[in-house]
Amino acid sequence: QVQLVESGGGLVQAGGSLRLSCEVSGVISSTYTIGWFRQAPGKERDFVAAITWSGNTKNYADSVKGRFIISRDNAKNTVALQMNSATVEDTAVYYCAGGNPVDRRSSKYNYWGRGTQVTVSS
Repeated sequence: QVQLVESGGGLVQAGGSLRLSCEVSGVISSTYTIGWFRQAPGKERDFVAAITWSGNTKNYADSVKGRFIISRDNAKNTVALQMNSATVEDTAVYYCAGGNPVDRRSSKYNYWGRGTQVTVSS
């Protein structure tokens, strides 16, 4: 039912910015959650940020709070992750996921995109 497609990954210099997008289709409930997760080689898949479809509730991992912004764009069918003040530690494959209810656990998300690589150089 829910389809997710990430885009916007690439190479960015430390201190720079990058904007990721997740195209979403098939969402019915306003409480449905779109989350961003990331996974670096040899590491666990970690929560980054999440937003309810209505946009009224947002959550951020401590490591990105104050630097990243999750939002719905003007088209209302995509969720963006604005990455500011990027650091080398942000390097990972970023995944967009859908689930219900809002949660930070990856196991609670039923649908996943294929991921997009983000590389931050020093």
